Amino acid sequence: MDCAFSFVNISSAIFDRSAPDLNSCPDESLPEFAFIGRSNVGKSALLNLLAGEQGLARVSPRPGFTKLINLFTVNKCWRLVDLPGYGFAHGPKHDRAQFSATVSDYLENRPNLCLVFALIDSGLAPQAIDLKFVEWLVRHAVPFVFVFTKTDKATPPTVQANITAFAARISAWFEKPPAVFTCSAVTRQGRQELLGVIDEAMTAINTASIRAPAANESSPSLSLPAPAQEARKRRPDLHRPW
Repeated sequence: MDCAFSFVNISSAIFDRSAPDLNSCPDESLPEFAFIGRSNVGKSALLNLLAGEQGLARVSPRPGFTKLINLFTVNKCWRLVDLPGYGFAHGPKHDRAQFSATVSDYLENRPNLCLVFALIDSGLAPQAIDLKFVEWLVRHAVPFVFVFTKTDKATPPTVQANITAFAARISAWFEKPPAVFTCSAVTRQGRQELLGVIDEAMTAINTASIRAPAANESSPSLSLPAPAQEARKRRPDLHRPW
């Protein structure tokens, strides 16, 4: 895959499709980076900030608006994936259950998924629903990093206290915990750092695609935090078209 990427130069971010299930997603030719969090965590605003397109992901005042897997192609060489939020959502109970099944199917079985950005509201103490979801990610060996959102809505000491408390609650689940980032769609804080994570992954993918593995050699892992690297070893076939 010939793809030059710089986190300071996103030349295009184009909506691909809204998929109701895994089978409706586009082909697996491009690396994907998925974003998910509790409903009303500020996911859509963050995606628009990262892409530099204010109308890319629809921001709704109603929690649980996103009900489909929304995929966007960035720089024609990777995809940004907007997953339905967990927690509160409008609609019948059986529909909400289907959203969860759709998300879990994507996270467990999408072979070109490189990394999940797990969004947590920085203004809140650890929430049971977030802890439960993170535990699910760990149990299913899904590579992820933490992104604590809405830092503009709480004081720095409050943000840090909530992050510290969250880390303490999950510390026993890791030998080395995933990387932690903070962001604000209002102040634009964290944009370069988050895109830098994707930049690092894309650089590793391009390097790996140039150097084909020998017959007795496994494919190189992405240069991501240790938990993500270990998780990828347990994911489906790593011999990707990219």
